[in-house]
Amino acid sequence: MVLNVKVIPGARKNLYKEENGTVKIYLTAPPVEGRANEALCDFLAEHFDVRVSCIGIIKGLKSRNKVINIKGI
Repeated sequence: MVLNVKVIPGARKNLYKEENGTVKIYLTAPPVEGRANEALCDFLAEHFDVRVSCIGIIKGLKSRNKVINIKGI
């Protein structure tokens, strides 16, 4: 499954939201040294009930708009 998401780092709580056909993921992790990317993978693995190794960021490592590949769904 390929998922286009917009990540909002530095939020008050971790949250998965779908708004107007867009997936927004709010993360408490700051966008420093890849911490938000790690938190994103952990959060999505828990949300979709898969292992963290099944989550991969295809595009947008340094952007808020990302393309995520989730294996096993």
